[in-house]
Amino acid sequence: MRLLVVEDEIKTGNYLHQGLTEAGFLVVLARNGLDGHHLAMTETFDLIILDVMLPDVDGWRIVQSLREAGRQTPVLFLTARDSVDDRVKGLELGADDYLVKPFAFAELLARVRTLLRRSTVPVQTDRLCVADLVLDLPRRRATRAGRKIALSAKEFSLLELLMRRQGEVLPRSLIASQVWDMNFDSDTNVIDVAIRRLRAKIDDEFEPKLIHTVRGMGYKLDAETDDEAP
Repeated sequence: MRLLVVEDEIKTGNYLHQGLTEAGFLVVLARNGLDGHHLAMTETFDLIILDVMLPDVDGWRIVQSLREAGRQTPVLFLTARDSVDDRVKGLELGADDYLVKPFAFAELLARVRTLLRRSTVPVQTDRLCVADLVLDLPRRRATRAGRKIALSAKEFSLLELLMRRQGEVLPRSLIASQVWDMNFDSDTNVIDVAIRRLRAKIDDEFEPKLIHTVRGMGYKLDAETDDEAP
């Protein structure tokens, strides 16, 4: 997941960048309103964390421009302005959530994950296909090259997530929240073990390999191998 953080306070910006990166997100940091506005309007992000009081262009104007342009990227306002009027203004302009400084990083992370879950709209289809891998959703059945593959309930859910987000690098934090409904614990290897077992079933005896490890970022399912790490 790719996040844009627009924050002019150097210490806070660095803190957010480090914490969110360690949580498994790809983070772009803008340190003023003009840069933040340009990035938000020209690039694609899964979520924007936006300070209100910014040099050049304030957060109110940035979110207003986004919504007027029809861009529905979720926006979390992060600001020291804690009056009811300010919160109402932000939400009425199109922000999705509002967190007041000072804040606990754990709460920020929980809000980020909640907004990302809300914005993930599942594709309505009965069959998912990547190369010769087919997932039959109503029958809960997986086949590759016409051969049936036996999957556990969690393996099926994991494979469904990877196939729905084909070509997208999914950090462990997202996989943990979507498949296991839990916060990612960097001390556990449950996701790596699950990926290894799934890979053994759908890749070991087939070509091309579909599940790829993107070093330092997460996993993706795709027939393309350019980003694969050994």
